[in-house]
Amino acid sequence: MKEILEAIEEQDCKKVENLLYHRIDELGDEELKDVLEKAEKLAIECEDFELYKLTVYYFHELLEIDKLGEFEKLAEEKDTFEAKFELADLYYLIGELDKSLELYRTLLEEETAKGNVENVAKVYYSMALIHEELQEYDKALELMDKAIEIYEELGNEEQLLRIKIHRAYVLFESGESYEAKALLAGLLPKVQGKSDLLVEVHLSFEEIFEEDENYDAALQECLYAMIHAKGTDYEEVAFGSLMDVLWQLFLEDDFETVYLNVDMFTNAFPDMADFFEAVKAIALYKDGKISEEEVSKYLEKVTDQRQIDLLEFLGEAEL
Repeated sequence: MKEILEAIEEQDCKKVENLLYHRIDELGDEELKDVLEKAEKLAIECEDFELYKLTVYYFHELLEIDKLGEFEKLAEEKDTFEAKFELADLYYLIGELDKSLELYRTLLEEETAKGNVENVAKVYYSMALIHEELQEYDKALELMDKAIEIYEELGNEEQLLRIKIHRAYVLFESGESYEAKALLAGLLPKVQGKSDLLVEVHLSFEEIFEEDENYDAALQECLYAMIHAKGTDYEEVAFGSLMDVLWQLFLEDDFETVYLNVDMFTNAFPDMADFFEAVKAIALYKDGKISEEEVSKYLEKVTDQRQIDLLEFLGEAEL
């Protein structure tokens, strides 16, 4: 909490936003309310509508405090693209998809008339996310292609690659997994040196392989994603994907795949070796390869409470 309050005091909106996104779970309700109120005030003062959206969203989702009307009033008063764009995204985040689409369509007309092509591209992509959520994949792909065309004209390589990665994932969601893998493979050489994009590519591959129940390949993709995510904002996302795969394997009693593959992670992340050795021990125990006494020795080495909770999550709370 101290770090977030210091960032608010420094009026560093981007840092506050980043800390809220990654550290929000560490705060109790009273601390959370205090931090959000201060962050909300800062966002309004600095007219940082992305931060403001985040605070309103957390008030809604975590504290059940409705500040949507205040955002709507502010967006109407400011009447800027930024304010209305973030309000439309907030509608999307809280599940008000029709309202989100309606506002995006209004913005699309306004920004097209003004000739603000970059804003038009942002709106096309945001609308595509809604149609993806609605499982209207053809429409989502159509809108993504429109955004891609604009970013190609603008020469915005990073955003272009990001949308192409997501487009490949939408193709996978629509049932075209082979085409999706081919597109991702073509993008892989282009994102070398760009850690965040590499993580996105590998996590897309991971989901495709997991859907195919090719868990060896899915775990390898988790490994690559975690390596590239080390020290970045994507670290938690990559680790979360690994935990999802491990959980699925435990659900399916596929313990062998776990204990044959987990040494990759032990060797790649020596700072988490005790945790991964404990995961392996649990899998061996559940497969009847080692005794309860033996697995307990590995579990006792894990001292980080979050890691202990994750081990219990994998189904061994009684050990």
